[in-house]
Amino acid sequence: MKLGRLPDRTPVKMTVVLTPGLAQRLREYAVFYAETYGAREEVADLVPFMLEAFLDGDADFKRASRGGGAKDPTVGAPRRLNNPSTTEKEPGESPSKSK
Repeated sequence: MKLGRLPDRTPVKMTVVLTPGLAQRLREYAVFYAETYGAREEVADLVPFMLEAFLDGDADFKRASRGGGAKDPTVGAPRRLNNPSTTEKEPGESPSKSK
């Protein structure tokens, strides 16, 4: 059969706590969405698509995912997702191009 087994499509409900400022910005985004497309959508309906677009646009995350990193953070040792070419700074140390 050419078609592989379909992935799990069972929705997963997650609860998040937002700062008041972020909640307001999300409501404003929903208004902007309605003005742009002429269709009102609830923030809760927009957020999954916003998160997916964010993850799809994160090049470092894509590289880590392809390289075997960025798996479930609750399993095994954590992987570094930041750019390995940057020098780590001590807390409070000001950033500089090089030492």
